[in-house]
Amino acid sequence: MKSINYVALSLLATSFQGCARQNPVAKPNILWIVSEDNSAYFTGCYGNSFATTPNIDKLASQGFLYTHAYCTNAVCAPSRNTIITGVYASSNGHENMRSTYPKSAEVHTYPEYLRQAGYYCTNNAKTDYNTSGIIPSEIWNESSNKAHYKNRPKGVPFFAVFNLGTSHESSIHKQTPTEKLRHDPAKVTLPPYHPDTPEMRHDWAQYYDKIEDMDAQVGALLKELDNSGEADNTIVMYYGDNGGVLARSKRFVYETGTKIPFIIRIPEKYKNLFPAKGPGQKVDRLINFVDLAPTLLSIAGVPIPKYMQGDAFLGNQKTKGPEYTFMSRQRMDERYDLVRAVRDKEYRYIRNYMPFRITMQHVNYLFKAPSAQSWENAFNEGKTNALQSLYFHTKPVEELYDSENDPWEIKNLASDPAYTAVLERMRKAETDWMGKIRDVGLVPESEYKNFIGGKSMYDYMRSETCPFDKLMAASDLATLGGESNLNTFVLYLKNNNSAIRYWGATGLLILKNSARAAIPALKEASADKSGAVATLVAEALYGLGEKELARKIYTRILKDPVTYDMNDRTFALNSIDAVNDNSPELKSAVQQLFKEQDPSAKGLASYSVLMTEWLLKKWGIKQK
Repeated sequence: MKSINYVALSLLATSFQGCARQNPVAKPNILWIVSEDNSAYFTGCYGNSFATTPNIDKLASQGFLYTHAYCTNAVCAPSRNTIITGVYASSNGHENMRSTYPKSAEVHTYPEYLRQAGYYCTNNAKTDYNTSGIIPSEIWNESSNKAHYKNRPKGVPFFAVFNLGTSHESSIHKQTPTEKLRHDPAKVTLPPYHPDTPEMRHDWAQYYDKIEDMDAQVGALLKELDNSGEADNTIVMYYGDNGGVLARSKRFVYETGTKIPFIIRIPEKYKNLFPAKGPGQKVDRLINFVDLAPTLLSIAGVPIPKYMQGDAFLGNQKTKGPEYTFMSRQRMDERYDLVRAVRDKEYRYIRNYMPFRITMQHVNYLFKAPSAQSWENAFNEGKTNALQSLYFHTKPVEELYDSENDPWEIKNLASDPAYTAVLERMRKAETDWMGKIRDVGLVPESEYKNFIGGKSMYDYMRSETCPFDKLMAASDLATLGGESNLNTFVLYLKNNNSAIRYWGATGLLILKNSARAAIPALKEASADKSGAVATLVAEALYGLGEKELARKIYTRILKDPVTYDMNDRTFALNSIDAVNDNSPELKSAVQQLFKEQDPSAKGLASYSVLMTEWLLKKWGIKQK
């Protein structure tokens, strides 16, 4: 990685350090305590009396609690990519889970800037930046499970991160014996979308226990800071790395998946940084992970680079609070689902760019939890009500929720005429934001390799070769257009750019039976060398009754490793699962692919393995 070497920044750092020696107020230490997978809902200070979080609650009473704080991606790795760069993962091209696409040379990480400004930067210990372009040893002074601010040279200000994994999703994969639980499953309040099963109640109670354990770790870190004698010199920020963790929270851009606990304690000597009159108060400013890097630089007195996409909410470069904040989702492990969300202080708007996929797709890791399994089983057995069943059916293109009055976000107002103005305003905010950040989600992941050209998707989306405006128009028309746009979708299928062809196939797939007149065009496009395009063409044809041809397209993608790669195959396997075909032809192709794959594969290569395993299990075929 090329290090930052800006003369102006170095001069600024020297000046900053000289000023700091004369006036200690100029250089606060900064301590980050990050817990995994817990939404704001699981803390007492956010109003949950069933939660046991005395240390976090005390920190809130000593500091400032942000009532509208959000992660960017409802899952850790892409959110962490946003945090470390100050650029949305959906703009970096690093939104898809467990991906290693390169980082733009234009984009740097906040520890590099802080170190230039004289800070000793430690990370204990999670990296997981979802890109091959960030090397921890090059950006941190220390990055390991032994990294600690105590190791810094005397008199040097520190920035330190401690990541707590106790509350991670994996903590409910294996159930603790009920008699050992500290929180009573019978007393748990379940959200209305969860069926009341023993497994569901148990996992909720067990997770409350894990939150209590995590809270104790927060207390220990704060006590350690007190014992170091640095508490009066240190700004403490505590937050959750995404919401969670029970099904339909983590990975999903609802309030439960994206609203995080976020608390800042600022010593009296730095009261010029107070976001409100005094400690113990709540702050209703909308903040998002993309705001963290610019805020750190603002506190440290470092000029915020123009490429950063967030707003500083503290320090001398603090901005006016934004009207909206944004969240997104793309591939979660082996499952594809392109979603964008906008939140203001009242409403949440969601655009589903793949409404033909169900919400609760069977992500292998998610369904390791007994509670998630029980929900899926209850649905399959016809034991769920209409709301609880909703998430196992395909989605509407748009969702709109009055999140302040409907915190579980279960009443979709998108089709309510009384909310038309709100819908249109939020829709425009989402579209404007995608344009502003040059959203990489407009290109299907399987096509990245054709556009990167040795650089990054961030660079491609800003290049002259990218037809960005046409991509934006095509995605809008595909999702919001109707039958009257059928001919335009057919023209898209013939475009030289595979991403535009993808949106043509998407538009026709969304039209369902109304796309019948496009069958000849779909047949003509069936040989497309783009795996994403060919897959959606097959899915559209399948829905229009052309099942034999659709099966041939699917089979070709699975059996042709020269034209199609593992991304293409995984995408096709998702589609095969969605159409629920169990023909001998596809069973044979999936079985053959399963035999050819390496069951110990990691990362992207593991996802087609997981999909073949799932399909064979679904079809009742014994795996050998």
